[in-house]
Amino acid sequence: MPKMKTKSAITKRVKVTGTGKVKRGQAYRSHLAQNKTTKQKRQSRKSDLMHPSDIKRFKGLF
Repeated sequence: MPKMKTKSAITKRVKVTGTGKVKRGQAYRSHLAQNKTTKQKRQSRKSDLMHPSDIKRFKGLF
């Protein structure tokens, strides 16, 4: 059986680290920033790690 293709939508949104963890960008960043606090906007600049339960669901897409 041939290898499964990686979903291109996933490769645009996440990166797999050297230790196998999955990095992702924060949600709620695209618009309506004036309604969010400065703290929310500042803390959402950083990327975050995907939760292990989500990684389990997304394994087949990588």
